[in-house]
This record gives sequence, C-alpha cells and structure tokens, in this order.
Amino acid sequence: MQAFNHDVATKLREIAQLLRAQQANPFRVNAYLHAADTLDNLGRNVAELMQAKGIKGLIELPGIGEGIASSIYEYVATGRMSRLENLRGAADPVELFRSIPTIGRTLAERIHDQLHVDSLEALENAVREGKLHNVEGLGSKRREAIEAWLQKHLDDQRRQFRPVARASDVPPVDLILRVDNEYRQKSSADKLPRITPKRFNPENKPWLPILHTTHDHWHFTALYSNTARAHQLGRTTDWVVIYFYDDHHREGQHTVVTETHGSLQGSRVVRGRETECLKYYETAR
Repeated sequence: MQAFNHDVATKLREIAQLLRAQQANPFRVNAYLHAADTLDNLGRNVAELMQAKGIKGLIELPGIGEGIASSIYEYVATGRMSRLENLRGAADPVELFRSIPTIGRTLAERIHDQLHVDSLEALENAVREGKLHNVEGLGSKRREAIEAWLQKHLDDQRRQFRPVARASDVPPVDLILRVDNEYRQKSSADKLPRITPKRFNPENKPWLPILHTTHDHWHFTALYSNTARAHQLGRTTDWVVIYFYDDHHREGQHTVVTETHGSLQGSRVVRGRETECLKYYETAR
C-alpha cells in the first residue's frame, strides 16, 4: 500500500463519515468510500499518476468521478482538501486566499470583503472580469502573480476535462435562495443535525446546524458561515454558505446574505450573482 495514497484515502473516508453523520445522501457517502478503496489498492503513487496523466488519469480510475478527482488534485497540489474543511465547519476563505503567494491576511480580508468571493473558483471569475483592480493596495505585479497562480492551480486542471464553463454548471439563483430559506427555517425550528466545528468553538460543542438536501439534479449542503469575518461582523446567523454538486460530483459553492444597501437592501442575495437576484425579485413581484 502506498503511504501517500493511504493518506489521501483516509481524508476521503473522513468525508464519507462526516456525510453519513450529517444524514447526507448514502450514494454520496458510498462514492467517497469506493474512491478511498481504489486509492488504497492502487499500486502507483497517485501524485505521480496525476503528474503523468493529469486529472484525466484520476477519472480513469474505478469509482473516481470529476468532483472527487478535483478534491484529490487539490490535496496533491496544495495540501488542502476544501470539501473536508467545509464538512468540518473549518473552512475560512481568508485563510484559503492567504495560501496564494504574495497575499497576506490584510489583503486576503480585502479580497473577501470587497469582491464577495469565498473560493478560488470565485476569485478566478473575479480575475477574468477585471475586478481585482478594485481591491485597495493591490498593485499590477501582485495582480499578475495572483493570476499566474490561479492559472496554474485551476485553469490547467479544469481544461483537461471540462474546457468551457456552462450556465448549467451552477444552480439557478432561485434554487439557491430556496435552499437558503429551507436551511434557515429548519435551523430556527431546531430540525437539523448540528456539527462540532473545529474553529471558534472553545467549548467543543455541536452548535452549527447543517443541511443536506436534493432538488432537481442538484445536491446541496448548507451551513452558517463560521469564518473569522462572520464572527467579527456579527453575521454568523445571517451568512449561509451553500455547497452544491451535480450527479457527476462536480462541485461549487455560494454564500447567501441579507443585502445591506442598494435596491436589494433587506433581501437575501447570492453573492457574486446580484444581477440575477435583482431580475429574480423583479419577476417575483
């Protein structure tokens, strides 16, 4: 058994255990368990396989789809597995952005607060739309360094198996808002299991409600944001982080908040998709 492969497999099994404990879809639980077994039985170091064949080489393995392959790729490339952090209630976008060379805590907080992005994929979209120019204290050389890093760790791997992003790759905003409403209602009624987050939880208590639900062909996990910024700004019962994946286990995430200004003030809004939300509310009136 390859030691590194077993290390990755252990992470995948922990994901499966957390999903089972949180009453997630059994199909999803089994997918991670099967992928872990595949890695334990693989006679070749998975990192070497990835270097030789890219993410396609991972997808060719039994029981490993695009989403789980992306998690393995992420762990090999960065030493992190964001899906596991999400399920632990330990994900923090500020710490995630600090993993990018040249970005310190202050700049990471500005990127998070000013661009309303929570993931590397969302930051990548902001780069493509030229929004990095709006971040205070971010010069041209640092912008170029960030763009180059994202190109290396995201663009290249995605292009190997999904060359063009499509609108159908993400759920519509009305569905995201429906899940947000379901989560907040069930949380208020104390009808959800609670997890014990590893961050900002000195008493080690299970206080963070979590929802796993399925609508159409989308599978969702929702929980209140447990980040430093959410605690600092008193938004731990307002900001809802919603992770989604489709039947191919391709994943993404959005954060839903109560808008504090502008034409959407007081409404629940999907960060980064404000224009779509405005159209949704105009149509719903």
